[in-house]
Amino acid sequence: MYRRLGWIALAAVVGIALFVGTRPPEAPPTSTERADALAERIRCPTCRGQSVADSDAPASEFIREEIARQVEQGQSDQEIEDYLVSRYGDDVLLVPPRSGLASLVWVLPVVALVGAGAGLVVVFRRWGRAWVET
Repeated sequence: MYRRLGWIALAAVVGIALFVGTRPPEAPPTSTERADALAERIRCPTCRGQSVADSDAPASEFIREEIARQVEQGQSDQEIEDYLVSRYGDDVLLVPPRSGLASLVWVLPVVALVGAGAGLVVVFRRWGRAWVET
C-alpha cells in the first residue's frame, strides 16, 4: 500500500511541476523582452552553437538590431523567424521545427524516456520476485 502511495505522490509532483512550468506568463512581454527572447532562439551565423544574444560577432549584432526593428514595426515572432530563415537558412534556428524529419528531435527523447521507464519497471519487478523467493 505504501509503495502505491509513493508512486501516486511522485505522479502528483511531476504533474504539478509540468502544469506550473508550461503556464504562459501573466503579463504580455515588452518589445525588449520579445526581442531578447527571439535573439535567444536564433543561432549566430558565424559562431558555433551560440545564440545571437550571447555572441559579440558583427553578424549577431546586425541580427539583434534587425529583430528589434521588426518587433517595433509590429511583426509577429513567427514572421521575424521566417524572415531570418529565408535569409540565413533553417540552420539559423537554435530550436528545430516540430515538423518533418526534424520532429524526430522532439519524439526520440520521449520514446527513449518511456522505454527506459518500462525497462526499469521490468527490472525492479524481477528483482522484487528474486528477493521474495530467497
